[in-house]
Amino acid sequence: MMFDSLPSQFCLKDLSAITGRVCELRVNDHQATADHAARAWFNSIRLYDDRKRSKFINYGKFDLFAALSFPDADLTHLTTCLIFFLWAFSTDDLSDEGDLQSKPDAVQAGHDVSMAVVANPDGPRPEYPYAAMLYDILGRFRETSTQGAYKRFIRAFQQWSDSQVTQSRNRSQDRIPTVEEFILMRRATIGGAMVEAMVEYSLDLELPDEVFANPIIQAMSDATTDLMTWPNKEQSDGDYQNLVFCIMHERNVGLQAAIDILTDMLAERVEHYIELKNQLPSFGADVDRELARYLHALENFVQGTVLWTLTVVFSQGYFRGIDVTNRENMVVPLFEPGLF
Repeated sequence: MMFDSLPSQFCLKDLSAITGRVCELRVNDHQATADHAARAWFNSIRLYDDRKRSKFINYGKFDLFAALSFPDADLTHLTTCLIFFLWAFSTDDLSDEGDLQSKPDAVQAGHDVSMAVVANPDGPRPEYPYAAMLYDILGRFRETSTQGAYKRFIRAFQQWSDSQVTQSRNRSQDRIPTVEEFILMRRATIGGAMVEAMVEYSLDLELPDEVFANPIIQAMSDATTDLMTWPNKEQSDGDYQNLVFCIMHERNVGLQAAIDILTDMLAERVEHYIELKNQLPSFGADVDRELARYLHALENFVQGTVLWTLTVVFSQGYFRGIDVTNRENMVVPLFEPGLF
């Protein structure tokens, strides 16, 4: 099998330059204050022991991620967005890398507890820490969001949670999906629709349901989700549930060829997004102004995600020892599984 004979290194173009053609990079000034508040909240959850909690927060640099992704949010909304990240990443780790990686029944059990919170958000705060975090987020979200944004967040959470169970079943069966299957599944497992609802919330936007039902808007949503997810997980510590390995498997090519194919796919997706944006219909002057703010904020999120992935996630794991400040045509070494 081609996965048994991987090269010692691969070359990677600057993916942030590709997405940067349409996505602006900016930073929120409230980063430090929001980080202080979110850390205090996360510490109160007592999800991890002190050592693991410190590693999770300090290595993840989720405050930077939030500041890059929500540059125009005020302090209260940025804090909620950062809390959302802490919940989402700690929850995702359960089925993505942690104890429940290949235990779909256990993932399903956690899903059921969290769904009870969604069904009764005004009920008692659950003891299960992951559900307790969701309970707090829903409370903060409802304080200022529109009903439409809240409904979209709930629907997106249900889809995301279902996808975690599906991904865990794939891992338990050691099944490599097709490229198309993976792209569709990844749109759900990354929580792209939840991100969009958080973008709405971050600016308290007023957008009617008809906007999100429009096929052009839906196609643009798929495009931005792909732009933020395809650069993620270029290496995976032996986990074949990622797009590079899916391309290798489906097209019977080596690692470098698969990465080059994926890079070309990313550039093509940027072009497609530009085409879609040029086809945007008008929903009336007032809605059009809100929609323009929403799309700009979503583009900020995409670029923040790509840059955070390259400079934080990869530099502390996949790109250890690589100068990621110079991202043009990086030569990246491969590590043995389990080394990071």
